[in-house]
Amino acid sequence: MTSKTLAAALVLCGLSATACGGVAAGAGPARTGGAASPAAPPVRTAPAASPVTSGSPATPAAGGSATTLPLSGKVVVVDPGHNGQNHRHPSKINKRVNVLTQWKSCDTTGTVTPSGYSEAAFAWDVSQRLVKILKSRGATVRLTRPDNAGVGPCITERAAIGNRAKADAAISIHADGSGTADHGFHIIMPKKINGPVDPVVGASRKLGLAVRNAYRAGTGEPYSTYIGSKAMNFRSDLGGLNLSTVPKIFIECGNMKNPGDAARFQDAAFRQKAASALAEGLQNYLE
Repeated sequence: MTSKTLAAALVLCGLSATACGGVAAGAGPARTGGAASPAAPPVRTAPAASPVTSGSPATPAAGGSATTLPLSGKVVVVDPGHNGQNHRHPSKINKRVNVLTQWKSCDTTGTVTPSGYSEAAFAWDVSQRLVKILKSRGATVRLTRPDNAGVGPCITERAAIGNRAKADAAISIHADGSGTADHGFHIIMPKKINGPVDPVVGASRKLGLAVRNAYRAGTGEPYSTYIGSKAMNFRSDLGGLNLSTVPKIFIECGNMKNPGDAARFQDAAFRQKAASALAEGLQNYLE
């Protein structure tokens, strides 16, 4: 008798995700220490942002196995610095809060490029792009503010959001406002202060190194020419770091007062590069 041969073809379905660029949120010119506008409409204070759910679930492969995304199970808190209406509400953002090493303002207005592009708008745009990439890689992401049209939250609450989330990593996105000849980016990491941040100082340094290396490689932005050593700067005066119980860093993506850095910040293609580089750095640390 002629035996029958069974032919089976097993097709493995890959999961791909393309991170799309976010839309820049408009904001009025932000000024450090700027005065309130008398005619400003009332603006709500930004609440703690709701969780942003993780990206698409893993695709089951033939035979019942699943493709695991690289950041599945990881929680990342993204903190876009400042807020678009901070400059209109000085009484709210100037409220004093305890950051353990000193008392500081609840928040600040941030800086602005010579053409009027605000740090708050830049930070929000890069953060939105970063969230999309992290979600596409399986992470659960939480934002410290829901939009760029509110006030705050205070630096103490920004730290608390990461703590409550038990984040595997947290990053605060900023751009500096130094002299016009100063340029380049730097990472800010916590110091030990005999406080809640002490147990995660070492992990925060590892996170900072991973993000520094990825940001330099992904954007071509040079190390800061005016602060830190090889773009690494350690501080004990920032509430967002001092009060954190999870690994956390700040990145100053460059200097908004420098013409070259400012031009790059206002280019959507650069902001997408920045977000992609930050995602790479976070993933390198988390893996």
